[in-house]
Amino acid sequence: MAIHLSTIMHAKQILRQSLLISKEAVSVPKGYLAVYVGERQKKRYIVPVSFLNQPLFQELLRKAEEEFGFDHPMGGITIPCTEDTFIALTSRLSQS
Repeated sequence: MAIHLSTIMHAKQILRQSLLISKEAVSVPKGYLAVYVGERQKKRYIVPVSFLNQPLFQELLRKAEEEFGFDHPMGGITIPCTEDTFIALTSRLSQS
């Protein structure tokens, strides 16, 4: 299944906006959760809680549990993947 470049660019724009919002407000809106993504520099993304029901997102959470357990260094859920992988995955989940 190919991911269209325009879809990825749109997803990046949405995620960047959520990143800007999170810098302005420490709290997370109802129905969303904050996750930290990146290999070295962690960026905060706000994602809908509906992603928790998606098998692809659940796999990321399992990897996070394997790597960090329940002690996340950033204070929130840290996803152990690249930003590009995370953006591609969340754009797929947003389409379904």
